[in-house]
Amino acid sequence: MTDPASLYSRSFGHGPRTVLALHCTIAHSGAWRGVATEMEDEITMLAPDMFSHGRSPDWDETGDFSDLMNNAILRLIDRPMDVVGHSFGAVLALRLAAEHPQLVRTLTLIEPVFFAVAMQDTPNDLAREQEAMRPVNDALEAGDRELAARLFNRAWGDGLTRWPDLREETRAAMARGIHVLPASNSVLYEDRPGLLRPERLQALTMPVLLMRGGKSAEIMTTVIDGLARRIPQSETGVVEGAGHMLPITHPQETVSHLRHQFARIADSAGPEDVA
Repeated sequence: MTDPASLYSRSFGHGPRTVLALHCTIAHSGAWRGVATEMEDEITMLAPDMFSHGRSPDWDETGDFSDLMNNAILRLIDRPMDVVGHSFGAVLALRLAAEHPQLVRTLTLIEPVFFAVAMQDTPNDLAREQEAMRPVNDALEAGDRELAARLFNRAWGDGLTRWPDLREETRAAMARGIHVLPASNSVLYEDRPGLLRPERLQALTMPVLLMRGGKSAEIMTTVIDGLARRIPQSETGVVEGAGHMLPITHPQETVSHLRHQFARIADSAGPEDVA
C-alpha cells in the first residue's frame, strides 16, 4: 500500500505564521506560489502534493484515497496551524478540522467541492452537476485519462487556458492524477466520514472562512451557503471576476481575504514549529 509517510511537501515564505495549504485535484503544491509570494514575509507555508500529483508518488489504488491523504496530512502537523484548502483540498481541510480541531487555528475553505451539502439541501442542483460531469466519468470508465483530464479541466479549470495551449508535461501531470476523482466520491458526494452530522460542524469553534469566485459554478454558491448555515464561526468571501481557480488567477484578492481571516485569531506558533 502507498506509504502515507512518502507524501512530498514543500515550503514557501519565511514569515512567523505557519500555514498548511492543500491544493485541488490535478494540480500540485506549486498552485499556491502566487499566494505565498504575496505573503512571504508574513507566513511560512507548508504545501504538500497529493499522491499521484506533483512530486509525491503514485497512489497504488488500494484502500480509500481520502483516508490515505488524511493520514498523510496528519504526519505534517502536530500543533495548531492555519489550514487553507482549495476544491478537494478544502474538503480534506474540513475533515481535518472536524476530526482534529486542536490542530486547526483557523480554517479557510476555497471553493470546497463538498457536493454532499447540495445532496441534502438542493438535490436538483446536484443532479445538474452530476449530468455535467458525465462525460468526464465516461472517459474514465473507458480508460482515457487524457480525455477525462481535458474535460475536467474545461469544467473546473481557470476558464482561460485551452488544453492545446498547455505544456505537454502539464497535460501529462493532469492525466496522471485524474483517476483520484472517482475515488473521492465517497467523501464528496456521500459524506462517508459523516462531516455533515449536525454535532460535528456546529462544534467547530475556530474562525472559518468560506470563499468562492464570483464567476464560479452555481453549485458552489449552494455548497458555500449550506456550510455557512451549519458552521457557527464562519464568514463568507467572494472574489469578483474569479472562477474556480481563484488562488492561481487572483492571488492578490485571495490574500486580502486571508489576511482578514488570519487577523481573527492571534498567531502562537512560528516556522520552527512546522513538523
